[in-house]
Amino acid sequence: MVTPPIEAHARRNQPLGMPPARFLRDYWQKRPLLIRAGFPNFHKCIFPEDLAGLACEEAALSRIVLHDAKRDRWTLRNGPFAKADFAKLPKTHWTLLVQDVDKWDMDVAALLDRFDFIPSWRVDDVMVSYATDGGGVGPHVDNYDVFLVQGLGQRRWRISSDPRAPKTFRANTDLKLLREFVPTHDWTVEPGDVLYLPPGVPHDGVAVGSCMTFSVGMRAP
Repeated sequence: MVTPPIEAHARRNQPLGMPPARFLRDYWQKRPLLIRAGFPNFHKCIFPEDLAGLACEEAALSRIVLHDAKRDRWTLRNGPFAKADFAKLPKTHWTLLVQDVDKWDMDVAALLDRFDFIPSWRVDDVMVSYATDGGGVGPHVDNYDVFLVQGLGQRRWRISSDPRAPKTFRANTDLKLLREFVPTHDWTVEPGDVLYLPPGVPHDGVAVGSCMTFSVGMRAP
């Protein structure tokens, strides 16, 4: 049996680069797929200052992850935040993440229309992240399907498609980071590119300059 390719290019009438039935048969909950230009001209859905404002709301679920690259130390801060908190952040190596942005912003909610080939009860939320240069949340695994849609800027994604990849966590951080991570694929994504990851695939995304990423998460099986 021929292994399906791990990269596809979207077409005008096929944003997945293939019919949805083929995606569900060959990739869904089976293997990762990078879709180039899956969301063409996608860059003005929500802006960084809007996301920061949302992170200051009491009801919003937000967090900031900082990485001290020299010491390889990770720090997690939970919101809500104040405007003054952002002024105190370093210039690089931090990420702001806000959950359930589709519940707050109609333009973000409209992104879900592109995933109507998946039953609506499976859709969990759209998490939006803004990262400065070098920012990320470290190598980790998710226990659910996720479509990572690139908004502003570029992000370097490294993943491991090795089913035997170790998945033990580091003990010295509040984040569930992998102790070992050896990538098998390495891409730099542009605005509109989409990376699909089934559950359990080790991955690490690092901002190249400042960038925004929209994570469309699905409920676990």
